[in-house]
Amino acid sequence: MASATAPDHVLEALLAEDVPCGDLTTDALRIGNRTARMTFSARQAMVVCASEEAARIIELSGAHVHLESPSGAGIGPSDLILSAEGQAGSLHRAWKTAQTLVEWASGIASATAAIVANAGGIPVACTRKNVPGTKALSAKAVRSGGGLMHRLGLSETLLVFPEHRLFLDEAPARTIQRLRRTQPEKKIVVEVGGMDAALVWAEAGADVLQLEKFTPDALAACITALAQRERLVRPLIAAAGGIRADNAAAYVAAGADLLVTSAPYAAPAKDVQVNFRSTT
Repeated sequence: MASATAPDHVLEALLAEDVPCGDLTTDALRIGNRTARMTFSARQAMVVCASEEAARIIELSGAHVHLESPSGAGIGPSDLILSAEGQAGSLHRAWKTAQTLVEWASGIASATAAIVANAGGIPVACTRKNVPGTKALSAKAVRSGGGLMHRLGLSETLLVFPEHRLFLDEAPARTIQRLRRTQPEKKIVVEVGGMDAALVWAEAGADVLQLEKFTPDALAACITALAQRERLVRPLIAAAGGIRADNAAAYVAAGADLLVTSAPYAAPAKDVQVNFRSTT
């Protein structure tokens, strides 16, 4: 489920960035007071996202909006996303900011949905590697596509990287014990880049092993090796690094419990067609 609409001050800042000192062309043509209708529709199949934000941006510009396709809706070519009526100046002021936001966010949502569709019910979690400054809307796009957030930031979860372990001078089991004592409510996730490290940290008691850039075959071999360890409670296995729509099913078949990906953030924007019509 998608998150709530971004607050007005965020949307007003986006609008002000594009129109800092008025709309020079519309003002110079003296057409701002003409009345008009504007529609957003899909040029291609997509999972829509940020249509609520686009509608609110248009409203903040002074027009009236009818939202047709909420975030998370799957739509096809020519399907209507929203329509708006008002003065031409208001519609031109909001046009590109609103359009670009929907195109960008729908690209992320659609890419997430494609991975989810191939994951066979296994959760798909997106990382915090969104473009800086876009976290809230990126998270909304991921959720609109049926994914979840792996972690929103460093303050949220325990994820022990090899870069952390460079500074440790204790046995892995001791590290796990310390983390359980100091953060008793948190799961302990450890990222590993090879079979040996996976076995070491599983024996130490990690709750989740994040297998970074393992192939599906290597992931399956790791799960087999863990199963052969007596009295070992197998940690959850998260496949990470290079997870995409075209290989998600292979990682699921190999036994992954969770797919961790950053791929949707680099997805191409979807194409939204905008049409204007004068109503005066």
